[in-house]
Amino acid sequence: MAKHRRVVIETGKKKVFASAIDWPGWSRSAKTEEEALDILADYGERYGKVAELAGVDGVAKVVGDMEIVEHLVGNATTDFGAPDKPAAVESEPLTVPECERQIALLRACWTYFDDTASRVSEELRKGPRGGGRNRSKMIFHVLEAERGYARQIGVKSPKGSVETPDGLCAHREAVCQAIREIAADEGIQTKWPLRYFIRRAAWHVMDHAWEMEDKDLTGVEDEIAGNTSGL
Repeated sequence: MAKHRRVVIETGKKKVFASAIDWPGWSRSAKTEEEALDILADYGERYGKVAELAGVDGVAKVVGDMEIVEHLVGNATTDFGAPDKPAAVESEPLTVPECERQIALLRACWTYFDDTASRVSEELRKGPRGGGRNRSKMIFHVLEAERGYARQIGVKSPKGSVETPDGLCAHREAVCQAIREIAADEGIQTKWPLRYFIRRAAWHVMDHAWEMEDKDLTGVEDEIAGNTSGL
């Protein structure tokens, strides 16, 4: 099996996720398996920016040469829009080098999200029916989800702690330390398999980072300001 080319497919009744499980955060969904795989490949270039931040090479070699290693039966959460099923291969132990590689990619996802959140417009493009969060609400949602996901591996940061830069930094450091400790001691019991936790946590961060990028109105606001300046 080619290293770092593994893809897991999770199929619900309405939605299918394709996840590159060795590349935390690189996961996309669609209505069919074929479409999900195509979108996953299309996002290779965008995810490459995350890998670059992490100092990890190899994304370009994976695109077009992915290997499906497992099919999972999804559930209502899958159809709602989240990859909710750990794969059997995610029960594999993490070696020290692979653990550090995955931590680096998870950290890069956090950095990518934080940078994106710092530069997009407060108001974001709405959906077909006018729904959707603005930037501040999306940031709050993502950071609270980070805190909630971390409880699945035993990291219990107090409510509100991630709302300050120092608190968020401390929380993320605690997550990375927990990952290392769990990877080093197979006797530590967690609610989620470690590899799945990293994948799920990174997916959520990147899903919303890309959403903010796609819905950013910064350029539109500048154009409107320019068109009305002479009125």
